[in-house]
Amino acid sequence: MSMETWLPALIVLSSLLPGLIIFLLREENHRARTSLNLIGAGTKLVLVGVMIWGVFHERVFETRWTLAPGLDLVLHADELSVLFVTLSTVLWLVTTVYAIGYLENAPHRSRFFGFFSLCVTATVGLALAGNLFTFVIFYEMLTLATYPLVAHKGTPEAVRGARIYLAYTLGGGMLLLVGAIWLQTIAGPLDFAQGGILGDIEGLEPATLSWIFLLLIAGLGVKAALVPMHGWLPQAMVAPAPVSALLHAVAVVKAGAFGIVRVVYDVYGVEFADSLDLLAPLGAAAAVTIIYGSVRALSQDHLKKRLAYSTISQVSYIALGTAIVGPIATIGGMVHLVHQGLMKITLFFCAGNFAETLGVHHVSQMNGVGRRMPWTMAAFTLGALGMIGVPPIAGFISKWYLATGALAAGQPWIILVLVTSSLLNAAYFLPIIYRGWFQDSAETWPDKPAAGMLETHWMLLFPPLITALLALLAGLLADAPFSPLEWARLIAAREYHP
Repeated sequence: MSMETWLPALIVLSSLLPGLIIFLLREENHRARTSLNLIGAGTKLVLVGVMIWGVFHERVFETRWTLAPGLDLVLHADELSVLFVTLSTVLWLVTTVYAIGYLENAPHRSRFFGFFSLCVTATVGLALAGNLFTFVIFYEMLTLATYPLVAHKGTPEAVRGARIYLAYTLGGGMLLLVGAIWLQTIAGPLDFAQGGILGDIEGLEPATLSWIFLLLIAGLGVKAALVPMHGWLPQAMVAPAPVSALLHAVAVVKAGAFGIVRVVYDVYGVEFADSLDLLAPLGAAAAVTIIYGSVRALSQDHLKKRLAYSTISQVSYIALGTAIVGPIATIGGMVHLVHQGLMKITLFFCAGNFAETLGVHHVSQMNGVGRRMPWTMAAFTLGALGMIGVPPIAGFISKWYLATGALAAGQPWIILVLVTSSLLNAAYFLPIIYRGWFQDSAETWPDKPAAGMLETHWMLLFPPLITALLALLAGLLADAPFSPLEWARLIAAREYHP
């Protein structure tokens, strides 16, 4: 077997095998568990680096198993999959470090990190999926692997939140499965292809394709938290902070948004989908979700729930960019896949630090936290300003391309959506920043650990600092080679000129 054949499978196995071994470890075997986590994450990072270089130079990486005639399990690397795989791999490594520190004295760590690795395996698998069948397999694996993580604390509230999550996502998975089976029945094998595959198949009924599109987008929209299928996400905030970070920045929510991109661009083809009048309803659903999530975030005093409604709003920028026909908007949606992940994982890391170090869970408790935890609050501030769209942080780049793409496509109403959303973002983030830095606290904070050297455990402090720096650099160095923006431009160029 050549490297082009085995590399995608090795990337999946680099988290699957450590995860299966971790399940067998005793709780007290901390060193072995930590080593397996870090070796797996580091190995995946190296392998993905090789894949990035190869795909950039137009090498083809594909692992294919034929399960039955016309039914193949395919792992395939293209520009879009590499973008998502790189995000998942980098943030998995950072989140692993954070989770090790966060769960240092917690029970059931082997169970947690076992399912944690399975969750990342499923995310990477669906990112590398080369056809709709493979995507559905890993999509359902992601649902099942994430459920124990949401329920990890074992409290009645955690179990209830996990059950709500499971009910929503299994329902969405069934819709996706029905749509995939129906489409394969009438169109044959559905390998993803730049520019789409359905426009070249004769004899397909437009009405049938429209109903199938609705099923696929509804199934994916559950995980992407499109209104009205978003109800599980705020309930899932009972999960530990590393799980919340994973849900919002890397795995579940982003998997749904990524799936929408795949269906529109690489199954239907964006121009063929537009000819069937399928993109306008998707754009409308995304716009409603963007405004709704921002409005609901305003009234949330619980910090993680405010961030959850922010995610509902922000992830729909990806769907909005997908629904606008034109390469500029495509760039905005694609690059937001990465930018939102960097900014949102920073915010959830910081929320976890405030909760674990100071016992702060609500916005109303945050007066003066910046004086006790200045580095964490600085990282939170960068993430929040990026979400608002303040230059030169990464979020500004995404919104700029979405806005200019909307104008280029003759849809100026989208500018109003983006401006309204940014004003609402400011309305629910700026009060947190003001409280943290400028208001006096009536609280008596616990003493700093390590003789005052650091404001919290280093494994909790460094991850948000790293991701906040990456969010800043993604904006400052947007035109640099191999930046998220440059990679999004490459994707857009090949989607519109396959």
